Amino acid sequence: MNAYDKRGRGDILETPLRHHLGQGRLHGALAHRLGVDILRGVYRQGQTLPNEMESSSTLEISRSAYREAIRILAAKGMVESRPKTGTRVTARTRWNILDPEVLGWMFETEPSEKFILDLFELRLITEPTAAAFAAQRRQPAHIEAMDHALIVMAQQTLATEAGRQADLDFHDALMQASGNEALASLSSSIGAAVTWSTRYKQRTAALDRDPVPDHRAVFEAIARGDEGDARWTMESLVRLALRDTQRSMEKLS
Repeated sequence: MNAYDKRGRGDILETPLRHHLGQGRLHGALAHRLGVDILRGVYRQGQTLPNEMESSSTLEISRSAYREAIRILAAKGMVESRPKTGTRVTARTRWNILDPEVLGWMFETEPSEKFILDLFELRLITEPTAAAFAAQRRQPAHIEAMDHALIVMAQQTLATEAGRQADLDFHDALMQASGNEALASLSSSIGAAVTWSTRYKQRTAALDRDPVPDHRAVFEAIARGDEGDARWTMESLVRLALRDTQRSMEKLS
C-alpha cells in the first residue's frame, strides 16, 4: 500500500501502533509519525490534525497517549490546540527546527538543498568560534575526550554507528571545551546536524574522503592552544563536509 491513503493523511491512520510498540512508547511513536507527515506536507499550515477520538480508535491507542503526542509536537512549535477548533499545524517559522528530534524527522523526508545549506551556515557561524575558544579554555578532560573520539573514528569509520557516535562525541567535547555556556547549549543541535548530514551524504555510497585528518588538525590546534589555527582548521572541516554533501546531492539530481 502507498504510504499515503486516498484521504491524503499519510500512514498515520493506516496501522495500529500497539501492534509494534509497548504502551509506554506509543506517544513518542505517534509524535514521530505526525511530525514526519507535517514535514512532508501531508498536513499543511493551518490544517487540522485527526481528532483525539478518531485517532485513538483507528490506531488502537489510549486517548492519553494521543494527547501526550500532541503535547510533544506543541512543545516543538509544530502544532497548537484550541478549544472547539482542534489541533492545527502552525507556520513553519514557529517550528523549533534545531530540536535534535525535529532535525532527525527532517532527514527522514527529503530536505531541501536550501535547508541543508542553512545548517552548514549555522555550523560555520558557531563551530570555528567554539574551536577558537576551546584553544584558550580547554581542560585535560576535554583533550582526552576528543583524542579518544578520534581514535574510535579512525578505527570504526563514519560508515558505522560507532564511528558516527565518536564523531558526535568529538564535536560535543569541543563545544563543551569552549567554556561558553550559550555555545555549549547548542551542542545537541550541532551534533544532530552533524549526525544526520553524515548519514545523508552516504545514502548512495561511502565517503570517498577520510574526514579524520581534518578532525585531527582541529584537535591538534586546540591541544597546543593555537586559537587562530583552531578557528581556521574548523572552518576548513565544515566547508569540506559541505562539499561532500553537495557532491552527494549532485549524484541524485
